[in-house]
Amino acid sequence: MCTSRRHARSTWSSFDLKKNFTRIYSDLNFYRRAKLSRHVVRSELAGAGSAGASSYPLSEIQLGSRIRGMCFYAVTAFTAIFLFVLMLVEHPFVLLFDRYRRKAHYLVAKIWASLTVAPFIKIEFEGLKNLPPPNTPAVYVSNHQSFLDIYTLLTLGRSFKFISKTTIFLFPIIGWAMFLMGVIPLKRMDSRSQLDCLKQCIALVKKGASVFFFPEGTRSKDGKLGAFKKGAFSVAVKTGVPVVPITLIGTGKIMPAGMEGQLNPGTVKVIIHQPIEGDSPDALCSQARDIIADGLFRQG
Repeated sequence: MCTSRRHARSTWSSFDLKKNFTRIYSDLNFYRRAKLSRHVVRSELAGAGSAGASSYPLSEIQLGSRIRGMCFYAVTAFTAIFLFVLMLVEHPFVLLFDRYRRKAHYLVAKIWASLTVAPFIKIEFEGLKNLPPPNTPAVYVSNHQSFLDIYTLLTLGRSFKFISKTTIFLFPIIGWAMFLMGVIPLKRMDSRSQLDCLKQCIALVKKGASVFFFPEGTRSKDGKLGAFKKGAFSVAVKTGVPVVPITLIGTGKIMPAGMEGQLNPGTVKVIIHQPIEGDSPDALCSQARDIIADGLFRQG
């Protein structure tokens, strides 16, 4: 009895031992497979990382654009300080001899804008022959993509009066220079201010000055041409002067709206279209928008 019991225990012990070895062997195989799969996953991740490393230069491009932006503003501030002094000195003579056009101030502004943009971007002009003579009043209109648009337009050397938010006039040097140039202030979302702005524009045009409008009212965030407001065209109809449509191409890519701290490399193209005239603000508005849109489409 005892022998049979011992034999049974021995049999069960050997069975348990075999079972344990089988389990250990299975566990080892499982561990090896798990280790192998982890190695494969790590390899794939490493491969993906090395493939994605090509995206690293993108951050370098962004860093380069920010450095260019800082240099751009450093140049514009440095030149503005010295040229503003010149503007201050000549201001009494400008008020005395050229109160409405202020061509001398706009010549200084052209020098400032040219010195600022020349080290960073190239500007190409098309249709300069379509510009009216310097002393001929007109209403200029353009699409609006970027903060860079003002610099680009000032390089044309025409003494047209811009319309700007009142808050910009508070900026040191730049805002003060705008005041000396006779830039027209506007409070957005204020209907009375908008009406006063249009009245000022009409009065200036009747006295021989030109005015400039961005009929979209604000910068385009996606580069697409927005709807035009007809205020500029009402001024043209009431004063009987031509409208000069201008298409700006490339400024939105070089300095996108909302990203004024960056300056990407690139070329800006300015297309000056033939002046248009009419006796209906709505018709002029539609015609000018179609002309500017066609300019964008042809270059797109």
